[in-house]
Amino acid sequence: MARGNLFRAAILAAFCAVAGGPAMAHGDVTPQAVDTTSLPQLGADWRAENPYRKNDKAAAIGSSAFNQNCARCHGLEAISGGIAPDLRKLDNDCAPMKDEKKRNACVKEMDDYYLSSLRHGKVRNGAVYMPPFEGVFSQEAMWAIKSYLETRREKPLP
Repeated sequence: MARGNLFRAAILAAFCAVAGGPAMAHGDVTPQAVDTTSLPQLGADWRAENPYRKNDKAAAIGSSAFNQNCARCHGLEAISGGIAPDLRKLDNDCAPMKDEKKRNACVKEMDDYYLSSLRHGKVRNGAVYMPPFEGVFSQEAMWAIKSYLETRREKPLP
C-alpha cells in the first residue's frame, strides 16, 4: 500500500512540475538590455510618432528586444498565446482607411497608445497587467520594438 501511495505522489509531483512550469514562467523576470547604439539617438524629448518607421536596423533590434522581453506575455514573433493582447493587431483599425490623412492620424494615435502603454504600464483595479518600462528601456528601444511590431502587422498598411 505504501508503494502505491509513493507512486501516486511521484505522479502528482511530476504533473505539478509540468503544469506549474508555464505559469511560473510569467512571474517576475529581469528585463534584458537592448543595445540601440547603432540607431540614431533621439534625445531626451519623447517623440510623438515612431521615428524609426520602416528602418530595417531598428526592426532587427526591436525583434531581438521583443522576443527577449515581451514575448513571455505577448508571444514569440508577436503571436499571442492569449496571456496578453496580440500586438500584430495593434494598427488593424488604421489599415482599411482610404483617406491617407485619416489613416496617418490613426497610426499616430496608435503610436501614442503604444508608447503610453509601454512607458506607464497597464494597471486595472490595482492589479498590474503590464509593468511600466520607462526608466528600464530607452526611448530608442521602445521605438525599435514598435518598428519590429510594424513588420508583424496582421493587416499591413498601404
